Amino acid sequence: MDAIEAMRTRRSVRVYEDRPVERGIIETIVDCGRLAATARNEQPWEFVAVTDAATRRRVADLTDFGKFIADAPVCIVVFCRDGKYYLEDGCAATQNMLTAARACGLGACWVAGEKKPYVDDMRVLLGVPEGYLLVSLISVGYPAVLPQPGKRPLSEVLHWEHY
Repeated sequence: MDAIEAMRTRRSVRVYEDRPVERGIIETIVDCGRLAATARNEQPWEFVAVTDAATRRRVADLTDFGKFIADAPVCIVVFCRDGKYYLEDGCAATQNMLTAARACGLGACWVAGEKKPYVDDMRVLLGVPEGYLLVSLISVGYPAVLPQPGKRPLSEVLHWEHY
């Protein structure tokens, strides 16, 4: 699948088939995150791929809106070294991985990290050193259901020359 098709068909998937995702596919997805745009080429990110079911349950239990992470075969947790543009950089990496997951025939869902009350607990749970901030959690797996939410048409959101 090409990049444009992956972006056009990407959806937030919260229900997954009960089958593992191959390690090589996980590495491909994270590699796409690693290659994201980054301010001043700082590359502040670190990625924790969680495949252990018990750990995924603990991750899911910490979240407020990510309980489905427990049932996904993989959760990729995005941390960034604290700095001026850590959030922008981490979000760019997250979006790249969502698109890469779709291009690999998988579903994924972005779960908020930054600004959540569980940021420090997540860092401690996953053994991430101080000075790194939680940006996002991404559940990944083979979709059991591919949602089809309506999207606003281009004609509603694109403005030429001025609003």
